[in-house]
Amino acid sequence: MQFCRVRSVAEAVDELSRWGTEGRILAGGTDVMPQYLRGEQSPAALIDISGIEGLQGISEVGGVTSIGALVTLRRLATASLVQLRHPALAQAAAAVGAWQTQTVATLGGNICSAAATADTLPALLVADAQLMLVSKSGRRRVSLEEFLEGPGATALRPTELLRAIEVEPLGERTSEGNLKVGRRSAMDLAVVGLALRLSVTPSGVVSDARIAVCGGTRSPHRVPSAEAAIAGSQLIDGRLDCAEAGAELASAAVPERADSAQYRRRVLPGLLSRLAERCVTAILGAGG
Repeated sequence: MQFCRVRSVAEAVDELSRWGTEGRILAGGTDVMPQYLRGEQSPAALIDISGIEGLQGISEVGGVTSIGALVTLRRLATASLVQLRHPALAQAAAAVGAWQTQTVATLGGNICSAAATADTLPALLVADAQLMLVSKSGRRRVSLEEFLEGPGATALRPTELLRAIEVEPLGERTSEGNLKVGRRSAMDLAVVGLALRLSVTPSGVVSDARIAVCGGTRSPHRVPSAEAAIAGSQLIDGRLDCAEAGAELASAAVPERADSAQYRRRVLPGLLSRLAERCVTAILGAGG
């Protein structure tokens, strides 16, 4: 196997073009190296992009937040810009493994692994994440929803590099949060993870609800039926009734034959209620 260290995006896409399906990107290495050592992957070349400084920034561009593919999960969890504009993403990043893993694991790697248990993906989905992909033939933009094609499967072409992720910040009277249930708290893979973004009008009506889940046998995904059950609801005494949405979430998000399906169905409605309460409290506390 050949090891290729690159220092720029141009060099990276050159190597990807050269190796095609025989090449594999190496960033933090928390997924790639264990898979290689277990014999699950045997690429002809590892293309190390960890030294590309242009992929390590977090900035505000045109009203959206742009996050480089090499930004580590530890930085996402602690960066003030992310905590303020994308609290669900900061919370999700803080729940990935131990701090040692967070220090080297990258957001781009978490996305491209496309694991059913990928903690950051629900938070990215409710923020309408858009992925900036680049190759020698040009650039393209694809939504995270379109990018995820199944557990471990994505729309990334062999010659493409994920360059950046653009996410929609919180709007006025909008809040969000992320919760995860694992066998051993943050040190374990998610049995189930849930992200919620909620918007409420001054009159107390839910104007927008976005719900996404991870865990089980499906790719992380939005749950439109649960979102529709909340949208248009009226707060009563500063509270949101999530019973119908919780039932929709439990039935729609968990396939009948999924591992731990019964447990996940029982847990999801409670997680949704907790997140909704947090979001409503934050919105009312900020704007009344």
